[in-house]
Amino acid sequence: MQTQDSLSVTFRFAALREAELIRAIEYDAAQRFADIDMVGIASARPMDVDFVRRKIRASEIVIAVDRDAHCVGFVMFVQMAAGFYIEELDVLRAWAGRRIGAALMERVAGLARTAGAQRLVLSTFREVPWNAPYYRRLGFSVIADANLDERLRALRAAHVARGLDESKRVFMRREVGVGPA
Repeated sequence: MQTQDSLSVTFRFAALREAELIRAIEYDAAQRFADIDMVGIASARPMDVDFVRRKIRASEIVIAVDRDAHCVGFVMFVQMAAGFYIEELDVLRAWAGRRIGAALMERVAGLARTAGAQRLVLSTFREVPWNAPYYRRLGFSVIADANLDERLRALRAAHVARGLDESKRVFMRREVGVGPA
């Protein structure tokens, strides 16, 4: 799944040797939250390396690699009943604003279409500019709380258990259609 676009960035599935790089990107991207007084997120430890390795083995992380072979961003996802759930999307702060996140999301949308999935789903902060407002620009819309299925309600409970303030978060979805990417 190696593709390239006009950004001179290549997209492919992550390799096991890149697990620590993925964690470093997650940590770097989280530092943006310190600027908006969400220090708890900025100071949180990155994902467990064994978890990242499991996701890599399952082909559930797509990375963006620059022309010098440096990993600059990633998207992590899992297939659910009718769609793909986006677990994490991060781009190094130095590479922000170049539409790499949007391109990573399109890669996952293509994978979802190929798998016959109908939608992408994610959970994000409602007011953080690079969260829900950003995803709206990518075609996502908010899922009303009354329309959350059992799996999404379980994800919300897991977020609360991790200390996330779910009153500031929303679930969003984007239909991907069917057919080739």
